[in-house]
Amino acid sequence: MIKDIVLLLAGCIVGTMNAIAGGGMLVGFPTLIALGVPPLFANATANIVTLPGQIASAFGYRRYLRKVPPRFLLLLLPVVLGAAAGALTLRHTSETDFAKVVPMLLLFGVGLFIVQPFLHFHLHAHVKGKRRSWLPMVLLGIAVVPLSFYGGYFGAGYGFMMLAFLGFTSLPDTHMMNAMKNVAASFVAGVSIACLYTSGLIRWETGLIMATGSAIGGYTGARAAQRLSGHWLRIVIILIGLAAVVYLGIRQY
Repeated sequence: MIKDIVLLLAGCIVGTMNAIAGGGMLVGFPTLIALGVPPLFANATANIVTLPGQIASAFGYRRYLRKVPPRFLLLLLPVVLGAAAGALTLRHTSETDFAKVVPMLLLFGVGLFIVQPFLHFHLHAHVKGKRRSWLPMVLLGIAVVPLSFYGGYFGAGYGFMMLAFLGFTSLPDTHMMNAMKNVAASFVAGVSIACLYTSGLIRWETGLIMATGSAIGGYTGARAAQRLSGHWLRIVIILIGLAAVVYLGIRQY
């Protein structure tokens, strides 16, 4: 009973963090390990945990999601391809070596998000009109493939980096970027579950309990985040990201 309560509460935190910025499994992953789930199994089970929360978050952001131009849906194709490749690789390799570079990848994503407003302004100064507006989208689509490979393989911090890359597009609002990030993360988790379904790596009962909390936290977190200004939301995202980098750095090194 106590274990189930811990899983539920941890799930709420996971869903809330993912809704606001990402990195929720930085809480969920250690919780699963502390409750006796081996790291590789905890990594695979994370997809069950995050999927309901990401879907709930996307629903919570539906007002902003409706404003996202339809062409952004094309980004889901490289998201699916990358996530499938990452999840299938996970079935046959150990997470140990890859986990060592997670802090560096996460720091890269946070760094991109910090400098995003300056680069975004620079891009808008040089990329105008419908004919050339597809160039950032094409480049983003190419970059999203290895990013989603990472999401399918390990996943913690995927939201940070997806937000950073979306910052280089024409989306004018942080909440719109967050909404699209949650949709992309939902696809990553869904594809990963499909690829790992028969692997025996997913702890279904444990994951579903935490997933219930994730769904609750995902929706409430999305609603709460919309009460923050874009400026303060950016600060929260950067602080959470830097905290995640420190945590993973200490844990790995």
